[in-house]
Amino acid sequence: FDSVIIADFDENLKSVATSLLYTDVSSKRISYITLNQWFDKSLLKENSLHPIYFPSINKKNLENFKKKFNQKFNQNPNHISLLSYDLVGLIYYLSLKYEMSQPQINKAFNAKSSFKGKIGIFDIENNKINHRLNFYKVENGSLKEIF
Repeated sequence: FDSVIIADFDENLKSVATSLLYTDVSSKRISYITLNQWFDKSLLKENSLHPIYFPSINKKNLENFKKKFNQKFNQNPNHISLLSYDLVGLIYYLSLKYEMSQPQINKAFNAKSSFKGKIGIFDIENNKINHRLNFYKVENGSLKEIF
């Protein structure tokens, strides 16, 4: 195999990856792929994990949101505040685009459409919302956006 998917976070992620070294599974030979790490800075220092890949929201947009949120409320946002911020934006976008009231918004979720929020782009189709994520790579102590 050429990659290992580790569905974990924080210290558990590091523990699993480190234990794989004892079974001759090294990031020098394979690629580690994991879940959204919310730009955990400790990953930059864990050379035994490099390179490690993960999907995530757009880092630049996240930093801008955190800065504005902190200026407005004098505290750092939590992850839920990001989603609720974009959810309010989504409802506003739909109401303007389709000039509709609340009951009519339900119909809009069946139409194919896209919405650019603060943390990324959301696609709406068949009563579902999908968030397009960026993909990042941590290697040699730095974070790089791949796409």
